[in-house]
Amino acid sequence: MGGPTRYRRLLLAVVLAVTGVATGVAGQAGADERIVGGSRASIADHSYMVYLATVDGFQYCGGSLVAEDKVITAAHCVAGERPADITVVAGREDKQSETGLISPVASLWVHPDFTDVRDGADVAVLTLREPLPYRPIERAGADDAALYEAGKPGLILGWGRTTAGGEPSRFLLGAEVPLVADADCANSYSTFKAESMICAGLPEGGVDSCQGDSGGPLVVEGVLVGITSWGEGCALAGKPGVYTRLMAYAAVLDEQV
Repeated sequence: MGGPTRYRRLLLAVVLAVTGVATGVAGQAGADERIVGGSRASIADHSYMVYLATVDGFQYCGGSLVAEDKVITAAHCVAGERPADITVVAGREDKQSETGLISPVASLWVHPDFTDVRDGADVAVLTLREPLPYRPIERAGADDAALYEAGKPGLILGWGRTTAGGEPSRFLLGAEVPLVADADCANSYSTFKAESMICAGLPEGGVDSCQGDSGGPLVVEGVLVGITSWGEGCALAGKPGVYTRLMAYAAVLDEQV
């Protein structure tokens, strides 16, 4: 990560795609490494979990299958990109394996209000060329405020870095983090907007999403409630992860999904 604001997209992917560095670099993280306090997660248990890759196969963001041909991810993962430049990989726990399916993207929708992660509206929908045979996840609706109560355990998933500035993970990793009260998150971040964002993390830090996990899910009680978006550092005390509050965009997503 580094810098005052962490964008959870793995920006290195762009460099590697341009320079032609082999995509195997992303798979050098060992099986015993952790997603900043997390552990290995089974793709069979989270069949909705997908990752976004360059045409060269380099994973740089995550996403959630919410219909057989629709993926929800972060706007900052795809804003300014062409559908032809993005592939979606599903059913693959180990990035070095050839399991699962790879789907081209037919079209993409980025929330029209998105300009910067700190301003909100960090949500996008990818429409796939072919439906995927994996179970989608239910997403939070406009009446699901109870899922956002402070203290509720949230599940985060991804193939991102296991430490700030470290290597991305070869395997799908997961961790549990409690939702943070809006007032506490506002104390951590002056740009936090409760109407469009939700925070999750431990006060002492130690468990968090990190760079490369952008667009991935925040799940509460089996429901997709958030999208990995931004923060400061990785797993720092007093600096929880910030996620797009999916409930706030329920109406517009109903139109897109």
